Amino acid sequence: MFTEQPTMPELFEQLGLDSSDEAIEAFIDKHRGMNDSRHIEDAPFWSEGQKAFLAQAMQADAEWVVIIDELNVRLHKD
Repeated sequence: MFTEQPTMPELFEQLGLDSSDEAIEAFIDKHRGMNDSRHIEDAPFWSEGQKAFLAQAMQADAEWVVIIDELNVRLHKD
């Protein structure tokens, strides 16, 4: 269990993605502009495991929710 709020690099690590600042920014730039009505876990670029983690974390209102929401906002920005 986390004692602090998870960070964006920790979320990317949990998702099995490169967690360097440059890689995170590149990922967001590449996938920015998702359909506004799409839930983050329904985006087409996630693997099944990534989708499951995101959906479970959101349903459980886990510690990850705040950082997942931040990623969601950043992916929806123009």
